[in-house]
Amino acid sequence: MAVQWYPGHMHKARKEIEEAMPQIDLVIEVLDARIPYSSENPMVAALRGQKPCIKLLNKADLADPEITAQWIDYLEQEQGVKAQAISTTLQPGALKALPELCRKLVPQTSASVRDIRTMIMGIPNVGKSTIINTLAGRVVAKTGNEPAVTKGQQRINLKNGIVLSDTPGILWPKVDNEASGYRLAVTGAIKDTAIEYDDVALFAAGYFLEAYPEQMKARYKLDELPATDIELLEEIGRRRGALRTGGYLDLHKASEVLLHEFRSGKIGLLSLETPAMAEKEKAEVAEMLAIKEAEKEARRAEQKRKHSGKRH
Repeated sequence: MAVQWYPGHMHKARKEIEEAMPQIDLVIEVLDARIPYSSENPMVAALRGQKPCIKLLNKADLADPEITAQWIDYLEQEQGVKAQAISTTLQPGALKALPELCRKLVPQTSASVRDIRTMIMGIPNVGKSTIINTLAGRVVAKTGNEPAVTKGQQRINLKNGIVLSDTPGILWPKVDNEASGYRLAVTGAIKDTAIEYDDVALFAAGYFLEAYPEQMKARYKLDELPATDIELLEEIGRRRGALRTGGYLDLHKASEVLLHEFRSGKIGLLSLETPAMAEKEKAEVAEMLAIKEAEKEARRAEQKRKHSGKRH
């Protein structure tokens, strides 16, 4: 399953970003601390080229702090990248150090006589607008829990030597990694209608059983852990009264309970992926795409052969 979710305004946004990039000194990419790999738009790296980049791991107050520390080390292995865990809800003050970090990363020659021009980028619903409003000290960007709130670019002078270009939250045309598609749906970055809701909850349940068994037992008062994802959802449904007439499980309601409680942090500080998982999945996706390309090439060659045969 490859998720496709690419509204028209996102195609327009990509073109606008490409046109504006030559004038930009530094890129700020906002990631979801719970899914830094899955929320990292591959188009950002292609669009920014060699420009320095600050990766902000937002919603760090909901993520597993040990795994977030692993991610910061992992992301900073890339040339010109600095990573920082932040929470706009619990620690808005942490963003105060951002202008100074921008100045450190941008060569003095290009910004000594003018403001540093930065561009803030990130997928929908990752908290980008809240970060902009916090930096500006006033409401300049719309915020909302629905993906795709910001529709056009705007420039904001932070009055501290930094000018910020805001961009709409852009998703890439297709999420090739199936697990990433599910993780984006689990966190709410992809609209709940993009993938079957119950499938998303089953994916989350399966992962939590393996990665966070103690948190599952504590939150849902389980003496014994169920063996499978569906059994875990059934237990959650029973304990939360997600039942239909006749005592049957309402799987959709049980799914809502699990996903809402994860998204609000009620289950605990949970991350959905680690750097080791990302490395493995990157290799798998590269192999899958290479096979698809080879198959496409073979089909082209076959069509060409048939076509030339007809002419003779």
